[in-house]
Amino acid sequence: MAKKTPKQWAVWFLILNAGLISTAAGISLFKSPNHFAMGGTSGLAVIMSALWPGLNVSGAMFIINAALILVGFIFLGRGFGWGTIYASVALSVYVAMFEWLVPLGAPLTDDALLEVVWAVILPGVGTALVFNIGASTGGTDIIAMILSKRTSLEVGKALLAPDFLITACTFFIFDVKTALYSLTGLLMKVFLVDIVIDGINSRKFCTIISTHPEEIKQYILNTLNRGATITRAEGAFSGKAEMMITTVLSRRQAVYLRNYIRSIDAHAFITMVNSSQIIGKGFREI
Repeated sequence: MAKKTPKQWAVWFLILNAGLISTAAGISLFKSPNHFAMGGTSGLAVIMSALWPGLNVSGAMFIINAALILVGFIFLGRGFGWGTIYASVALSVYVAMFEWLVPLGAPLTDDALLEVVWAVILPGVGTALVFNIGASTGGTDIIAMILSKRTSLEVGKALLAPDFLITACTFFIFDVKTALYSLTGLLMKVFLVDIVIDGINSRKFCTIISTHPEEIKQYILNTLNRGATITRAEGAFSGKAEMMITTVLSRRQAVYLRNYIRSIDAHAFITMVNSSQIIGKGFREI
């Protein structure tokens, strides 16, 4: 596996912290004031802060994360990830910062549905950013790692197990309305994380057949600064030899290419397919 350059590590670290800050904002500004316990360390912290009024959410998260890190060392050894340890501690720190900067004794608005939407969006986007760079937000991810190692559960299912258990507790601790909002938020988050990750990585897989293959190839290589593959093909109906060009571009580059082809060959055949799993040089690492 190729090692990251210092610049790549810096970008990785910035994205990690951006994701953690977005997650912390959702916890402090929307989850905590509404008692939305949508699984995870934050959900358990919301429950603990409600049971012990003198304990705030960030303090509860520190306690829970410290315990989980200790359990991780016991069951997984030192190899379970220093990045996970950093994320667990940093997320608690960011939540504490928001509690200090924006102290809330009640929800920001009187619209519970609006509150639950933002309680899902901010942590969902944050989690997606973190997952997309191959990192973790820590917390219950440690439990998922242990369950995955000790049982036959997949990591995704192992991660949902403690989250649903924590959310289920809200039915016994808070009112039914809050519990249902928490459960709805958890289900929304599961889908949102995948949608955001797909959106971040979305690319256009383009196939072009034209009577001007050389001009199009040079435009892709020199103007768009992307690679391309040229395949010799044959029309099934006409039997005519064709040059088929395939390339992978960003959405904006795909628009530029389409406009350029339109200007030189109005009869070109173009297909553009969305893909979020483009792996290799110039795109996502393996």
